[in-house]
Amino acid sequence: MKSCGATCVSLLHSSTGIPVEVHSQDQEVVIALGSNVGNRIHNFNEALRLMKKSGIHITRHGCLYETEPVYLTDQALFLNSAVRGITKLGPHELLGVLKKIERDMGRTDGIRYGPRPIDLDIVFYGKFSVKSEILTIPHERVWERPFVMAPLMDVIGSAIESDTAASWHSFSKHTGGLFESWEKLGGESLVGTNGLKRVLPIGNLLWDWSQKTSVMGILNLTPDSFSDGGKFQSVEAAVSQVRLMISEGADIIDLGAQSTRPMASRLSAQEELDRLIPVLDAVLKMPEVEGKLLSVDTFHSEVASEAIGKGAHIVNDVSSGQLDSNMLDVVASLNVPYVAMHMKGNPSTMQNSENLQYDNVCEQVASELYSRVREAELSGIPAWRIIIDPGIGFSKNTEHNLDILMGLPHIRTELAGKSLALSHAPMLIGPSRKRFLGDICARPAGADRDSASIAAVTAGVLGSANIVRVHNVKDNLDAVKLCDAMVKRKRSRA
Repeated sequence: MKSCGATCVSLLHSSTGIPVEVHSQDQEVVIALGSNVGNRIHNFNEALRLMKKSGIHITRHGCLYETEPVYLTDQALFLNSAVRGITKLGPHELLGVLKKIERDMGRTDGIRYGPRPIDLDIVFYGKFSVKSEILTIPHERVWERPFVMAPLMDVIGSAIESDTAASWHSFSKHTGGLFESWEKLGGESLVGTNGLKRVLPIGNLLWDWSQKTSVMGILNLTPDSFSDGGKFQSVEAAVSQVRLMISEGADIIDLGAQSTRPMASRLSAQEELDRLIPVLDAVLKMPEVEGKLLSVDTFHSEVASEAIGKGAHIVNDVSSGQLDSNMLDVVASLNVPYVAMHMKGNPSTMQNSENLQYDNVCEQVASELYSRVREAELSGIPAWRIIIDPGIGFSKNTEHNLDILMGLPHIRTELAGKSLALSHAPMLIGPSRKRFLGDICARPAGADRDSASIAAVTAGVLGSANIVRVHNVKDNLDAVKLCDAMVKRKRSRA
């Protein structure tokens, strides 16, 4: 095959081995990323920015993996992932672009398999195989590398949804395609062991959410929240509550200045900021918050931007970008984790009859949540920064909430058909003191629903939830610890 410019014709071989002419039309590609020098997260962010600038439209992201080095083992841990995208560049043009990005980011000709600030490899290019003096596609060693295969499977998904994806499977040495190749390596059992763990970047830190379930303590700064409205409106009361929740074991504090209870009135971004920022400023000065994470519960992009600029770490958006058209672009620019929650309508309309219609609530929540997260990815929020939330109590009735609590694994399975990366994402649930618990247990007052909340949290953690958002940190933490111990014991016997 010859190298060519953007307007020439290039001879490639299809997955069936038949020579074909490929004009400079859109081709779907998979590119693997690796880094183990300098600020690895920054390196990934910069590589993605430069790829987009160079004519590679990124459509999907794998999970982020921290991995032990192979071949040359005396070096720092790597970060690895993969992206799927569309480009008009020919294969050798694409190679040239990626090599230029590597050079511009400081990579030099050093030891093979040695340390590098960024490594960008073409894994697949359209339906075609390429073999020249400088380029081989599929990448010749992909089949033996778990740190490539894991994120590759993430961007492909568990269902074969296109002819191009089918061709990628046909390149595998196994009759079962890439699925069988991954399983032969060890598959999902490798993750968390053998120097391969999924991580979510928060600032310059990497969070391995598989180690334990995280407890998110709720701080409502509103006068009308259903459970504790008006209790923490003063800065002093809010700081005291944060101190209490941290002393009881909270990992994350979620600050919300906008009520999202059913029929809640909607504040402007400025009104929300006026409530939030004095408390956030005070909380950030507390010595107790060192090592803890702060989340801002908002659907306003202006509030998210201001809070993150002040020092918050996570944006928790009940609307998944549907209530502010700027939210996804803003979060993408902030490079922070983003909680995308399922909800139909808005807090004023979510419990209307038309928003409570489901044939199968778990399947529809998964499908609709996937659509929202796809919009987030296309806006530049990588899958490795996304936390999913099925939205218990939001556009759901009692039966729907029960189905979700019992069906979290089913939601993950449905997501896996479209994106394994999203099916592996951290999952947050927030059943705490919700009305359906009061309806079932005849507890009309929200503060009387803690026992039911603990039961719901227990079901969620045993069903694969990774973060639980609660009012009563102390008692829920005990439940979470027991659930984690049971899950760990079950895995050890598998």
